[in-house]
Amino acid sequence: MNTRSASLVSWIAQIVAVVIMGQTLFFKFSGAEESVVLFTEIGMEPEGRILIGILELVACILLLIPASVTFGAMLGSALMAGAIIGHFTQLGWEGDRLTLGLLAVVTLVACSVVLYIRRYTIPFFGSALQDRETTD
Repeated sequence: MNTRSASLVSWIAQIVAVVIMGQTLFFKFSGAEESVVLFTEIGMEPEGRILIGILELVACILLLIPASVTFGAMLGSALMAGAIIGHFTQLGWEGDRLTLGLLAVVTLVACSVVLYIRRYTIPFFGSALQDRETTD
């Protein structure tokens, strides 16, 4: 994939992740009943709901700033991995929770695509990956 195509795919994946995480922020920050119920079930209400909302907001901002995209993708991946684990261990995958779980999966995939495309910019690992690929 050439650099221009990779950049376009990365931006599409970034926007997908930002839209999905961003649309949930209203529910987390407003204390919407659905969010309160979910975070109560996993024992994180209200502090966890607010903290996760702040972290998702930070991930969204980082994903939109070219110099910090990799950090946003790493944070988004970690948050969505946690959400998916929460669905497997406590929340389940029925009804509306299936939709929420699938959105977490889509966001994790989008962030992973960004990380793959920008793998050489991953702190501590990027230069080692680049060195390894140039010697192979």
